[in-house]
Amino acid sequence: MVVLPDPSDVPMSNVVGGSLASDRLRRASGVLILLFAVQLQAPAANPAQSIDKSDRQNESGANQRFLSALRAYKAQQYSAAQKQLEALMRTAPGSFESNELLGLVYVAQGDQAKANRFLAKAVRLNPHLTEARTALATNLLALHRAAEAEIQFKKAVELAPRGYDANHNLGEFYIQSGKIASGIPFLERAQQADATAYNNGYDLALALDESGKLDAARQQLQHLISLHDASELHSLLGEVEEQSRNYLASAAQYEQAAHLDPSEQNILDWGAELLLHQTFAPAIAVFNAGTERFPESPQLHNGLGIAFYGAGQTDDAVRAFFRASDLTPSDPLPLTFLGKTCEGVSPPLADQIRSRIQNFLGRDAQSAELDYYLAVCMWKTGPTESKADRDAQVEALLKHALTLDPNYADAYFQLGALYADLRRYTEAAEQYERALKINPKAANAHYRLGQALARLGDQSRAEQEFAVFERLRQSDSDATNKEQNQILQFVYKMRKSDTN
Repeated sequence: MVVLPDPSDVPMSNVVGGSLASDRLRRASGVLILLFAVQLQAPAANPAQSIDKSDRQNESGANQRFLSALRAYKAQQYSAAQKQLEALMRTAPGSFESNELLGLVYVAQGDQAKANRFLAKAVRLNPHLTEARTALATNLLALHRAAEAEIQFKKAVELAPRGYDANHNLGEFYIQSGKIASGIPFLERAQQADATAYNNGYDLALALDESGKLDAARQQLQHLISLHDASELHSLLGEVEEQSRNYLASAAQYEQAAHLDPSEQNILDWGAELLLHQTFAPAIAVFNAGTERFPESPQLHNGLGIAFYGAGQTDDAVRAFFRASDLTPSDPLPLTFLGKTCEGVSPPLADQIRSRIQNFLGRDAQSAELDYYLAVCMWKTGPTESKADRDAQVEALLKHALTLDPNYADAYFQLGALYADLRRYTEAAEQYERALKINPKAANAHYRLGQALARLGDQSRAEQEFAVFERLRQSDSDATNKEQNQILQFVYKMRKSDTN
């Protein structure tokens, strides 16, 4: 039995805000470091220089108004700060500090268009301050002026080539723009400047992973884990190990992530990894524990159903899929799982499966897969007292499935099998041939085509098809491989459904 810790026992140190730490499925955080050190630069004292008393008084008054505006800004009293700064701008329009702070006040009020005028002027007044460049660049991004923002981020790096903030910001800009390869060098420089920076380190690891630099990603993640043992780091490391085909290591990392933070997603990732490698008994234990903790999670019930199905516990699988379908009536995914199980369950459960799929399709839903599975389920497990009506319904469902998906090889094959059962061998051969055009390595289709051709008296072609069947057949492994591939497809669909 898998025992997961209570969520209240998870240390708060594992809850990391900012950057990609909050969501490992996102590419970039969108969190740029803005260190707006708005400092009042007092006039330099010079005893030898005579300063008019009124000038000193005016300067002192301006300083006081600026300080008052700065206090209002920090207190989030933006309207008051704006009034004082606008008054200052009338008397001292060339003040770097006033222009920058007024730009930030407009940013805080959501008026990026007005803010840009003052932030751009601040940069012109003090072009050597990286923070001013960063403020302007970030505001330009908000205005969807990415090309101009890139110029400012690059200028900031030129001013501070080894600085953490400038390199991190430019790296994040490229990551957000989808230019992952361009962003990696700057995230690496930021990491060299501050090896303990978690958010930058996580984003760097994720960028390396998505770029296929798995060894570097692994090394980066192991470094971060040594500094801060967080569940999301183990989860991402599990993904890296999975892509590196280190399957045992991958499962161990997903397990560690789930123990550190037994969230629905972490449990799902752990269980899915076990499913992908056909370790069904441990997967059942994980998903059982997960559904006890999150009884309203359709994904965990789907996972439990797949695990039961893979272990040959078909009735238990059906009940798990029923629960998932009840939780998400509009989702066809658990019903496609149910369609696969229809032939191997007790008659009462088969009746329920047919009924559920029929009800779903009756709500004007369009699904080639569900048409196919309902057809197979009706043909294999439906009542036989009205065989003609049943066969007509099966034929109509398969044809509709092929209307929705003309490349559905299994539907052509099943339609051929139906025609062969009805002794319509010419039509059966046509459907088998269509299936083989899509999947020429389908051994069973070659065998069934050979049978149909033999019935039609074309013995020469029939023998050719039987010979191809013998070449393709791999003892008893064909059925096993097909079942394993179907399980893999179900797991991938389940994961994809979870991210949408």
